[in-house]
Amino acid sequence: MLAARADGATESGEQRAVDAVVSRTGNPDVTRLAEQVAAGQLRVADLASRLSDDEARKVAYEGALTIINADGVATLSEKAFLAELRTALGLGGADVEDVTRTAETLAAAPVADARAVPTPPGDLDEFILQQAILTGALEVLPDRLASIAILPLQLRLVYQIGRRHGQQLDVAQVKDLAATFGLSAAAQSVQGAAIKVIGGLTGGLLGGLVGGASRVAVGAVMSFSTTYALGHVAEQYYKQGRKLSMADLRALFDRFQGEAKTIYPRVEEQVRRQAGTLNLQSLLQQLRTG
Repeated sequence: MLAARADGATESGEQRAVDAVVSRTGNPDVTRLAEQVAAGQLRVADLASRLSDDEARKVAYEGALTIINADGVATLSEKAFLAELRTALGLGGADVEDVTRTAETLAAAPVADARAVPTPPGDLDEFILQQAILTGALEVLPDRLASIAILPLQLRLVYQIGRRHGQQLDVAQVKDLAATFGLSAAAQSVQGAAIKVIGGLTGGLLGGLVGGASRVAVGAVMSFSTTYALGHVAEQYYKQGRKLSMADLRALFDRFQGEAKTIYPRVEEQVRRQAGTLNLQSLLQQLRTG
C-alpha cells in the first residue's frame, strides 16, 4: 500500500486494486492497516519492524519492487521509497541487485523497439487466446516479479493487433487505448502482486482466496480474462476504423471479460502446463528483442 503511494500520486486504479485485495482477504487487521496507511499514520519503519524473519523481509521488498515498477520505470520518489525500505529491512544493495535489475528491465520492456514487434498470425482468435494463457501462466509462477511482465505483453498484443490493421502506434497511444477500456495496467499488476505478497507473508492465516491454490487461481483468472478482453476489444476497435465510442469500448470489454471467465476452466490445465515450462529470464529476453 505504501509502495502504491510512493510516487505521491496514487491513481484511482491503484487504489481500487489495493481496496480489492483488502476486501478479498476479509481480514479486519488488513482493513485497519489500509485505513492507517491511507491516513498517513504508518511509516515504512513501523511496518518493517513487524516482519519476523529474512524470508518475510524478502517477500515485502520484492512485492514493493513489483508494485513500483508495474506502471513503468521507478520515479525518483519511488526510488527514494525503495532506498528507505531497504534500510528499514536491513537489506544491502547487493542483496537486491539481481531482482532490481530484472524489475527495471521488465518495466522498460513494453514495445521498446516497434520495428521488432511482428504482426500477429492469421488466426487472430487463437493468437489472443494464447497470449491470455501466457499472462495467466505468469500469475502461477512463484516469482513475484513475474507480474511486471504482464503489462509489456498486453501492450505488445494491442500494438500487434493495431499493426495488423495498418496502424502505426506509439506506446502512449497503446496505453491510452487500454485506459479507455477502463483498464489500468498498473492497477492489475498492483492487485496481482499484492495477492502474492499477502499470501507470501501470511501463508494460510488469512485463508480463503489468498491462500495456496485459490490465491494462484484468482491471479491467473484475472490476468487471463483481462488480456483476452483487451485483445478482442482492440481487434474490434481497429477493425472498425477506431470509430467506437468510449462507452461502446467499455461495454465490449466487460462482455469479453465475462466470456473469458467462462472459457478459463477449459484452458486452466494449459495455463498450468505453460507455467511449468515458462522461464522469466527467457521471457525477458523475448521482450527485449521483440
